[in-house]
Amino acid sequence: MFAGTRGLRLCSFSRMYSSVPPKKSLKELVVKLRSHVDVSPIQAGQALKASDMDISKAVAWLEKHLAESAAKKAAKVEGRSTNEGMIGTVVLSGGAASGGQGGVRAAMVELNCETDFVARNDLFANLLDDIAHTAAFISEPVNSDKFMQPFSLGILQNSPLLSRSDPQQNSDATVSDAMRDLTGRVGEKISLRRALTVVRDPFPPTQHDIAVKVASRVHQSVRNPKQGRIGALALLALKSPRLSEIIALQSFQDELEKLCGALGRQIIGFPTTSVRLSPGSQDDGALYEQPFNMYNGPGNDQPVQVFLRNWSREQGLLEGAEEDTAGLEVLEFAKWTVGEALSH
Repeated sequence: MFAGTRGLRLCSFSRMYSSVPPKKSLKELVVKLRSHVDVSPIQAGQALKASDMDISKAVAWLEKHLAESAAKKAAKVEGRSTNEGMIGTVVLSGGAASGGQGGVRAAMVELNCETDFVARNDLFANLLDDIAHTAAFISEPVNSDKFMQPFSLGILQNSPLLSRSDPQQNSDATVSDAMRDLTGRVGEKISLRRALTVVRDPFPPTQHDIAVKVASRVHQSVRNPKQGRIGALALLALKSPRLSEIIALQSFQDELEKLCGALGRQIIGFPTTSVRLSPGSQDDGALYEQPFNMYNGPGNDQPVQVFLRNWSREQGLLEGAEEDTAGLEVLEFAKWTVGEALSH
């Protein structure tokens, strides 16, 4: 009797202190695998069974399987039209900011799909955000009279996709790979129609009297306030002998942000086609000739150019300076609408 009891105790002791961990069930492994890869429970189960229940092998199996599936779907939808989509804007560095003049780094991208349903999907929005972020991040300053430059779609599509929301997820996957993968998930063709960037390095300390500021605005957005069916980027210039002192004031920063928002709404809300009226032109699309109706406050019945001059005077930018060599002006802007005809 003693011997039998001793044997049971030894077996129990062996199980309690065994160095071999108990095997996890398929259900537990599916949960763990799905924490690494965004797939359905059925797909996770298939991958585990095809990979000897090994998580790392299952991840590799899924990556290969999903890539092959997405490539087949992309080939199938290649001839379809993509007339829907969204325009996304990203501002990584806005320019004139408290503490210094700063540089500018921003981008605007149009990503297209087949239906409005997919354009309003979170997966589509996340991809557009990441593509715009990638374009702004990898763009370099250009020696040109124009600050806003078209960004090569070939370069962008072949660049590694840089995640805006989760930099830890960055991998070797390119923008083109990500677009193909989204096609595999939503079943629609995804195409990149156009991209532009505006990049300007900070002014040197010797040029403390000048700065630039970028303003962005979209209209008809869904969930992401930086994406919509209409988008605009505008670049402003500020100049004053007292600029460093003025920029450091929080009250000025608040007024500047308010003005940037109003200018963005004005450009989008009106049929705006240029900053100034060309000599001899009767174009109604000149921003400076429009009443500044989108500014919420006194002076919104004035033409934009007159308002900006008065605003500059009120903010102290013209104090001790010649009016034609100081103040705030709009240098350039770009305004896009999804699916519009592209000018060449």
